[in-house]
Amino acid sequence: MSESISDGDLDRVTAAVAALEPRPRQRRWVSVTFCVVDAVWSIGSRYDSTVVPVVKRVADDFGVLEASVPNAAPASEDPVPLQRFRGAYDVDSLTKRTNRQRTSTSGGALKAEAALEYARILVSHRIETINDARSAIADPALFNRVESDLKKVPGDGSHGIRRGYFWMLVGDDSRVKPDRMVLRWFASQQLNLNPDQAAHVIAQVVERLNSTSGESAVTAWEVDHAIWNAGRRLPVVRRQR
Repeated sequence: MSESISDGDLDRVTAAVAALEPRPRQRRWVSVTFCVVDAVWSIGSRYDSTVVPVVKRVADDFGVLEASVPNAAPASEDPVPLQRFRGAYDVDSLTKRTNRQRTSTSGGALKAEAALEYARILVSHRIETINDARSAIADPALFNRVESDLKKVPGDGSHGIRRGYFWMLVGDDSRVKPDRMVLRWFASQQLNLNPDQAAHVIAQVVERLNSTSGESAVTAWEVDHAIWNAGRRLPVVRRQR
């Protein structure tokens, strides 16, 4: 299927997304280190039972009692700059503290290795705090250089979902994470999309919602998150051999 869908399908999907009542981001991580850990471990993992506990174990190691805060909370100093994260762990110690998951099921790198490589690359571009990362989003030249390096880290995948999700976690509400939960929801709407197609359709839905709403603008993050939440409540459909 091409990236475009029929106007009828787009109308139908837009109405289905509106019914999900997309809401603004409620909470955010307080450190760029936690964003890195979340982005790396979230690929292929259960979020509530695996990813959140991994982030909290890392936060505990640095004495951070509140790893996340309400999104509306005032900005504060990053409690775990990436140099501090890199200095506290090597691959072996981070693996022991988290788990032995790999970036792919076919012999990928340990996720601990990928997270530390993410940190190394970001620091090499003078991105050490969450505010540094947010500033990079607004600097196209720097952003493109960082992206070019991050995509080389094992586990990036053919659609760059992990990279996009990292910037989402940092605070970019224009990005989406078209992972298997999002694709599952689209499939429940009779649309079998790949991640790039799903991202394109989400952008079209956002545009339509904002053109018909008299309220504050809906962001791509809000639509993506509403779809993701709906998708993870759907049963997994096993394909027949």
